[in-house]
Amino acid sequence: MKRFFTLLTVGALLSSFTFFSSIEEVITALKAGNATEIARFFDNTVEINMPDKSNSYSKSQGELVLRDFFSTNVVKSFTVNHKGENAGSQFCIGTLVTKSGAYRTTVFMKLKGDKQLLQTITFERQ
Repeated sequence: MKRFFTLLTVGALLSSFTFFSSIEEVITALKAGNATEIARFFDNTVEINMPDKSNSYSKSQGELVLRDFFSTNVVKSFTVNHKGENAGSQFCIGTLVTKSGAYRTTVFMKLKGDKQLLQTITFERQ
């Protein structure tokens, strides 16, 4: 019986680590300006909002849009201002500093099945 509870506890800890690691990996990719790494977490469609365009994109289109954004706005740093979770969803609000200015950046991820998938990413010029 002790063995069962030990396995159950370890399983719960590992699944919670996986749950929170998704948003951390997106944050790491934002710090590097790595569109390919961020796109790994895209849902089938992703909403990308920028000062000059906003739309819903497929995974591959979304990656190209982000890659273009990061090539025009070379990332210097990303600082997390607030991060949390609510009912299976995760979000992060931070400041993305680029060579062309700073952007208030919001990331929203939703639990689908056993994976956190990126639903929306927003860049607002500060």
